[in-house]
Amino acid sequence: MKNKILIVGYFLFATATFFAQRKNVDYLPTFDKRKVHYGFYLGLNQNDFKFGLRDNPNVPNASISVEPQAGFNVGLIADLRLHKNLNLRLEPGLMTNSKRLIFNNDLITRPQDSARDVSSTYFHVPLLLKFSTDRYRNIRPYILGGISYDYNLSSNQDNQDDNSAGQFRMQTHNFMYEVGIGIDIYLYFFKFSPSIRGVFAINNEVVYDDDPNSRWTAPINFMGTRGVFLSFAFE
Repeated sequence: MKNKILIVGYFLFATATFFAQRKNVDYLPTFDKRKVHYGFYLGLNQNDFKFGLRDNPNVPNASISVEPQAGFNVGLIADLRLHKNLNLRLEPGLMTNSKRLIFNNDLITRPQDSARDVSSTYFHVPLLLKFSTDRYRNIRPYILGGISYDYNLSSNQDNQDDNSAGQFRMQTHNFMYEVGIGIDIYLYFFKFSPSIRGVFAINNEVVYDDDPNSRWTAPINFMGTRGVFLSFAFE
């Protein structure tokens, strides 16, 4: 699925760039002189987890794998021009995705104990710096990076039940860093900006089970989101 997202992104990049360059006409020639402008974005994401495991003699031969599914993201854009090639962007929005965690160790013997489904909806708030090249006709490549805060609206952090009752718990408040590349394409009425980004967790997102030797969470030293976003901005 991640490869399909990248292929779709490349196809849309190429198609939009082709149409932007069909005529020798500069669209929206004063757009980038605005101090502040707004927009919105739609996109796809595929997130999984990066696990760092620790040796625990009470949970031998532990391993965890992830089966991710594609999700959807939508949000708003507020862009502040700091310099002709530098912008500060706030992009609050909603992000949904789901994953299945597969646990393997010598203590798990029943199939129903080996899998946990994790479906999440996040309030995703990135604060990003966007570094753009000079404009060439109707295109302008850029790179961006920054940090983001995720509020997990589906979090069960305070649930009294844990994995012994079939509940895999995750933190409510999470922090990420993001890096990406994209291209501004100036069209007749608006600017279209597709981008591809990588998103990586800073903090540990797992909520440990009450049992310190839990066969699910005891081997986990770190669990953090990592993913790819394909975003389409309209400004």
